[in-house]
Amino acid sequence: MAPGARPPCSGCAPDCTTSRGLGLDLVRQLLERGDAVTATTRSTERLLAALGDGVDTSRLLPLTVDLRDEEQVAAAVRKTTERFGGLDVVVNNAGYGYLAAVEETGGRDVRDMLDVQVVGVWNVLRAALPVLRAQRSGHIVNVSSVLGLTAVPGWALYCAGKFALEGLSEALAAEVADFGIDVTIVEPGYFRTDFLTRDSLALPETTTGHYPAIREMVAQHLELQGKQLGDPVKGAAAVIDRVVTGEGPLRQLLGSDSHAYATAKVRALQDNLDAVAATAPATDHPAAA
Repeated sequence: MAPGARPPCSGCAPDCTTSRGLGLDLVRQLLERGDAVTATTRSTERLLAALGDGVDTSRLLPLTVDLRDEEQVAAAVRKTTERFGGLDVVVNNAGYGYLAAVEETGGRDVRDMLDVQVVGVWNVLRAALPVLRAQRSGHIVNVSSVLGLTAVPGWALYCAGKFALEGLSEALAAEVADFGIDVTIVEPGYFRTDFLTRDSLALPETTTGHYPAIREMVAQHLELQGKQLGDPVKGAAAVIDRVVTGEGPLRQLLGSDSHAYATAKVRALQDNLDAVAATAPATDHPAAA
């Protein structure tokens, strides 16, 4: 993403646009660096208004795209290569919060979440990979969450989408390594964006009285807005640095809270593995003589 290089394509799902949050900070910082950026959004007007007059947008291609629509996604990739002459980096920043017990989650809620967090990403990858593979270079950044590694009550649907994204990304990284394509999974903790506002969070149409702890958790998260530990400006800068240097592991954790959650999950998983180490082989066929 160095100035003069071929452009990164910043892709976001309809419910997490480049006009706010981490996506907006990525676009702003890339433009300030002199990179060429294609930014997908539900509202190009809102994106341009959010960037303001102080940002040079001459190297910005804002596109209104529904990433669930394969044809729209393919057209966005085609317009990017036509406008800028190539494609270097793809950023999938899809995701929105949904807080409810599993029992309270409707079928439409499930389909909407998976469309945004999984289907949309898959559409972007299928459109962009032929370009990256042909040039034998590129970098794919899939923005997940620490809740793609561990799950907590009330976040089941969100975690389901992010867990799926993690599995997709791990397999993808192995598939494309021989083509010179790098993959990074970004796993933020709580960042001070509008992710926890009532405008961004999705809640179930109806709830039951059987999950008071989840109702309390939802209230606490709404009160947390504006007090989150993570700085989105620093987060965007860290993602850009990972791509520019080309150095780092598959997973990029952002935030000390993210690291703490992930560390606790690893310890719990190790305890589980130790507990079943003696019984796991019991289902094997007898070893051949």
